[in-house]
Amino acid sequence: MSTPYPFTAIVGQDDLRLALLLNAVSERVGGVLVRGEKGTAKSTAVRALSALLPEVPVVSGCRFSCDPSSPDPACPDGPHADGGGVSRDARTVELPVGASEDRLVGALDIERALAEGVKAFEPGLLADAHRGILYVDEVNLLHDHLVDLLLDAAAMGASYVEREGVSVRHAARFLLVGTMNPEEGELRPQLLDRFGLTVEVAASREPDLRVEVVRRRLAYDDDPAAFAAKWADEEAALRARIVGARALLPSVRLGDPALRQIAATCAAFEVDGMRADIVMARTATALAAWAGREDVIAEDVRQAALLALPHRRRRNPFDAPGLDEDKLDETLQESSGDDEPDPDPDGPGSGGQPPSGGPDTPSQGDDAQGDTPAEPESGGPASQPAGGEQSAVRAGEPFRTKMLSVPGLGEGAAGRRSRARTEHGRTTGARRPQGALTKLHLAATVQAAAPHQRARGRSGTGLVIRRDDLRQANREGREGNLVLFVVDASGSMAARQRMSAVKGAVLSLLLDAYQRRDKVGLVSFRGKDAEVALPPTSSVDAAAARLESLPTGGRTPVAAGLLKAHDVLRIERMRDPSRRPLLVVVTDGRATGGPEPLALAARAARLHEVEGVASVVVDCESGPVRLGLAGELARQLGGTAVTLDELRAESIAGLVKDVQGNRRRAA
Repeated sequence: MSTPYPFTAIVGQDDLRLALLLNAVSERVGGVLVRGEKGTAKSTAVRALSALLPEVPVVSGCRFSCDPSSPDPACPDGPHADGGGVSRDARTVELPVGASEDRLVGALDIERALAEGVKAFEPGLLADAHRGILYVDEVNLLHDHLVDLLLDAAAMGASYVEREGVSVRHAARFLLVGTMNPEEGELRPQLLDRFGLTVEVAASREPDLRVEVVRRRLAYDDDPAAFAAKWADEEAALRARIVGARALLPSVRLGDPALRQIAATCAAFEVDGMRADIVMARTATALAAWAGREDVIAEDVRQAALLALPHRRRRNPFDAPGLDEDKLDETLQESSGDDEPDPDPDGPGSGGQPPSGGPDTPSQGDDAQGDTPAEPESGGPASQPAGGEQSAVRAGEPFRTKMLSVPGLGEGAAGRRSRARTEHGRTTGARRPQGALTKLHLAATVQAAAPHQRARGRSGTGLVIRRDDLRQANREGREGNLVLFVVDASGSMAARQRMSAVKGAVLSLLLDAYQRRDKVGLVSFRGKDAEVALPPTSSVDAAAARLESLPTGGRTPVAAGLLKAHDVLRIERMRDPSRRPLLVVVTDGRATGGPEPLALAARAARLHEVEGVASVVVDCESGPVRLGLAGELARQLGGTAVTLDELRAESIAGLVKDVQGNRRRAA
């Protein structure tokens, strides 16, 4: 077994280490969501934590890690006799992004269940993680239904597997840790709320701190055992502190003044529901135990708010999570009934900070949270190239749009846009299973087996079922698509009020894509060429930011924009062939620049039409004289045109379906 990196050797990342340790002290805190850029010790910290947890006593031979002192009476491997057992290290179980539902919750042998009436159950990762750590790297990329199952088990402390009337339940209590890079897409707000705490991590911009990180990592890579031995005393001390805090936790008192501060803080930040209040109370109690106190003080409440509320406060979809600390301090002061200011949270009275990682380690402080100023985008407001380009204008007020969908039946990643064959949804038929059976169609299975009962010598009341009789249920749900925006940023669109309205419309469609779990990409064209402003990503926030900084001006190379979009879709088709694209072209259609610009645009459009790409053209033409060029472009794409007013005022759910009808008539 490889030697894990010592937890106490991690440099900085105070919030991350504190949040993990609080969950080690109290499993009722509810887990941690770690948000941050890659290479910031997220995975290292989680894997290192398991070495600090006390050994776990388990019933010998139990696949579900029952406690010998109080075995689960409903354990599928039970009943267990009281007493006895063995001890083992706490486990860290990792859930891969591509895991199936059966791998997560376990699987029943449906054939034996129907034929023999026995519950033959193969445990999943939730059973393996019981009384340990369940770690989900890139949790934002996990399918929504798996996240739902995961968080339900974490909240209830049990996992339920039910298939066609056969039910199995087992205990599943674990420390849930998820990590994510926000640039790759956000979690839905209702899923964010199910994580107890959240922390933001970033690499320090302080050179001395970065040097220390590299020095320790190189020393560990050269000789892991020797490096771990160097930190053994600090690890033992921290392990003892966790054990002591666990023992003290039941004695910690959460008085009415602290509860009033918790309630006032949650109300001030307009969090939904009561989960935030409960998590704050449990976190403040754990903080007091970690500091060795039996009473919760105001600083415990403040620290609990900083960990439990940033991902719960009411915000717009494109706003980053965070908490206004000045408002927090003001709220705590008003609800305390004390006119004296709170003590300095960084002063000697603060007991919630984790070990500093060694006496010679420089303090990371706020440097880990600070970023260097971003360089302006090429062609952005800070660089005014020649050719008549104008600085970016702000997007207009977004509005609610109706659903754009891709025609036909896809098989892409689960989402909420277009029809697709999925593992979840309404049952539409049955077929013979290809590979492992995942969703049994009971009626079709019985129908397949019924004609053969006499030949199989059936004598009792039960059916004689064989594997060839089993039928897989066909289910239809919704998939997420790749919505590729091709935005005209030329001079003909450059009137400030007009471009503001155009950006508002695209922002509205981005909001819709955020809600429907799509990937998005952004291509812009102006001047002499087109550029990929944002490669396809699950981060709709990134697309909104790039849209906001998009400048305008110059000629209108429509053909270049469509050809660039064709290249993007070709590459994405190789990367993810099951995800179907939806092309949204935002333009007035007035192609200019170069010889025969309209003819070039028509030829580029037909490339998409031939490949069957579903397309919608948002017609931005305005004024009393209309040339109808955007409508002609939509016809060449084999798609449909819609004006900005129609996008706002009318349902456009059937627009892309009209594309299919147009193709059939053309054929």
